Amino acid sequence: MLRTALSAAILGSLTAIPTATLAAVSDAEFKALQEQLNTLADQVDNNSRSASNTQVGGYGEMHYNNVETSTGRNKQIDFERFILFVDHQFSDSIRFISETEIEHSIAGEGQNGEIEIEQAYIQMDLNDSTQLNAGLFMLPVGIINESHEPNIFYGVERNPVEQYIVPATWWEGGTMLSGNFASGISYDLAVHSGLAVDPAQVNIRGGRQKVSEAKANNWAMTGRVRYTGIAGLELSGTLQLQDDITQNSSDNVGGATLLETHVVWNSGPTTVKALYARWNIDGSAAKALSKDVQDGGYVEAAYKLNANHGVFARHNVWDNGGAGNTKKTQSNIGYSYWPHEDVVFKADYQTQESNNVKYNGFNLGVGYQF
Repeated sequence: MLRTALSAAILGSLTAIPTATLAAVSDAEFKALQEQLNTLADQVDNNSRSASNTQVGGYGEMHYNNVETSTGRNKQIDFERFILFVDHQFSDSIRFISETEIEHSIAGEGQNGEIEIEQAYIQMDLNDSTQLNAGLFMLPVGIINESHEPNIFYGVERNPVEQYIVPATWWEGGTMLSGNFASGISYDLAVHSGLAVDPAQVNIRGGRQKVSEAKANNWAMTGRVRYTGIAGLELSGTLQLQDDITQNSSDNVGGATLLETHVVWNSGPTTVKALYARWNIDGSAAKALSKDVQDGGYVEAAYKLNANHGVFARHNVWDNGGAGNTKKTQSNIGYSYWPHEDVVFKADYQTQESNNVKYNGFNLGVGYQF
């Protein structure tokens, strides 16, 4: 231990003091000095141990978009997100995990950005295969909600299905029990705060409360089962139940059920992904708005040319409901370059169709993690 080494070094230096000088020091004074040195050594040792048990990381990404919209061509550059992770290991079985984000480069009154705490929870190992999380955490749903560092997914922007249907990035406050078995089956069961959508719009993404003085009249439950027992394969299904998605029993929007399922298959340089998610929302108001069913899905194929270069194609279809033809489609083809496994440069071309009108454009991006 550092404490032992430090004490030995200091006491060793005392032996170099002339004997006549040491003789003038009483036993009580010498003992008091030794206790002070031990206390100092303990403090240094504790500080060293605390520093080694605390880890800092993060990721970030900047995008340039040049895309047609219903109001004209939108050209924009944005440092979309800057994230810092701070994790601390209290003991072999207890740890703290956190993620802090600054969106759109600058936050404050009248600014475009926000400062958000996306994760802040205590994780406890109950045994070798079971963990308990308590605090603010990402929900176990979809492909990118829990893992969304820019160097690990294709495309400059996150896919629209997981943005507007899932809706990632999505975190809540509560508790979650997670476990895994040797067969490759794992599970997550969470009880947590829920959405609070506006009953006049029933906008799923707009209902995220982000655990900021969040209404907790009605809680939600999320369960996921995942299978990874075959190398390269992931099969996953998530079910969420919320008994009142507006947090207000006096309106005519009631409970909601989210079903999400996906498959990821990695075989050498090839990766194929497919995801489908669907909301069923109760209540006459949701039905009158034609928003009682909201769903979407996508398929993606990617090929890694070598360790530094990869290409992909993805097709998305989603519908958040409403009057008229509300189905949207978007297709992307693109390229990623990794000069280092934690640094990526991206480019993709996209076409989108909404209300029978087609749009196109391109996106450029740079991202990193550490």
